[in-house]
Amino acid sequence: MSIYKKLNELAISLPPASTPAAAYVPFVISESHIYLSGHIAKQNGKVWSGQLGLNMQTQEGFGAARAVAVDLMGTLHAACQSVGKDLDHIAQIVKVMSLVNSTPSFTEHHLVTNGCSELLGEVFGPAGAHARSAFGVAQLPMGACVEIELIARLK
Repeated sequence: MSIYKKLNELAISLPPASTPAAAYVPFVISESHIYLSGHIAKQNGKVWSGQLGLNMQTQEGFGAARAVAVDLMGTLHAACQSVGKDLDHIAQIVKVMSLVNSTPSFTEHHLVTNGCSELLGEVFGPAGAHARSAFGVAQLPMGACVEIELIARLK
C-alpha cells in the first residue's frame, strides 16, 4: 500500500517542512540517507510546552511524540521531493532519537517516545522498524516537552 494512502486512511495531513528556529537546515541528504534535524512538539501550531513528571503525564507526552512524528514525516516528504522522490521511496526508518523534557524522577521516556515509533511503524510498515534512543533532559528549546530527530534511508 502507498504511504500516502495509509496517511489518508489515518486522516493525517502532512505539514510543510518545519522552518528552522536557529542556524541549521531541516534536513541533509548524504548518498542514500536523509538526516532530519530535531523537531519539537507542537499543538495547534504552537510549541507544546511542559515537563514530563511535573505538569505532564506519560500519555500526554505520547500524544506530543506522535505529533512530532507527523511533523517529521512532513519534512521527510519535502526531503524526498528535493531529489525527485516521495515517501514511497523510503527503504527504512533507520534511527529515531528522542529527547524528553522531564524531571529527574521521571522514568517513562521510552513510553513517551512510543508515540512517534508506533506511528512510524503504522505508516511505513516493516520499513518503519527502527533503532532508537530516548533520553530525559532538563530543558528543551522554548520549553518544548519533546524533541525528536530521525534518520531514514532511500531506496
